[in-house]
Amino acid sequence: MATVETTHTANRHESAAPAAPQTVGRLGPWQLVKPLGEGNFTRVYAARPADGPQHQPPAYAVKVLRKEWWRDAQAIGMQRREAWVGNKVSHPNLLPVLSASVQEPPFYIVSPKLEGATLAQVIVEREQLPVPLSLWIARQVADGLAALHEGANVIHTDIKPANIVVSPIGHATLIDFGFVQTAAEASHWATRPLAGTLAYIAPEMVTSTLAAGPRSDIYSLGVTLYEMLTGQRPWETDDPGELATLHREAKPTDIRVLRPEVPDAVASLIQSMLAKDALRRPASARELAARLVRLEIKSFSLVA
Repeated sequence: MATVETTHTANRHESAAPAAPQTVGRLGPWQLVKPLGEGNFTRVYAARPADGPQHQPPAYAVKVLRKEWWRDAQAIGMQRREAWVGNKVSHPNLLPVLSASVQEPPFYIVSPKLEGATLAQVIVEREQLPVPLSLWIARQVADGLAALHEGANVIHTDIKPANIVVSPIGHATLIDFGFVQTAAEASHWATRPLAGTLAYIAPEMVTSTLAAGPRSDIYSLGVTLYEMLTGQRPWETDDPGELATLHREAKPTDIRVLRPEVPDAVASLIQSMLAKDALRRPASARELAARLVRLEIKSFSLVA
């Protein structure tokens, strides 16, 4: 299987014995070594056990709710949902939760520190990914979604390249479960503070008249697969209202126009994943993963 070559090293382990360890601080039993990134609500730090050797590489990631959100019920709820999912479902393509403190401040979640880069970074660097690699990554995400949908009875609601971490050997891990919801509670996009997500959201999530469900995640994965293969999303606009309308009404450019070597069967699957009517999409993430496996095997002949 093709590997993912990328120059991004933000999540790689440091050398085993730094001469003068530098740390950010301590949080409970964890020594925060350096920042890895931050979002609207949280900061993520590379960490190691505080009572362990100081030269030990930071093999853990601690996701901390920023102090200004400690009284915000929605932000706290996101942390608790993420911890709940980690305890409820275990799968190789889902980020594990090793421990969590989500009942009182400080609120944080501990996971393994993943090596590699987000799929968003990989796409920026490589623009168009090989067909076999794209199908492999999509299949791994579909496998993770099947475990999430069946094991926890929730939908992810935020499938996008920024929430998929790809290791140097191509292993894909789905992350960020703060917005998981049951189908009954899945909310309209305008009520959810998700920067950068509207480009991937299913049509039923941008209207109050249709019900969201597991097939909503399949649509978002379809947008992601389209972007892996073409280097661009099906619809590009900075206007949220226009983008919502495009998801509901517009037909994307046939992927073979942008990438002629994409097999017809792959193009057909992506078209079904992007169907406006959820009932026309693959019936489940498990069914989708099975179809992707077959296409992945056939695509090996495309590799020179």
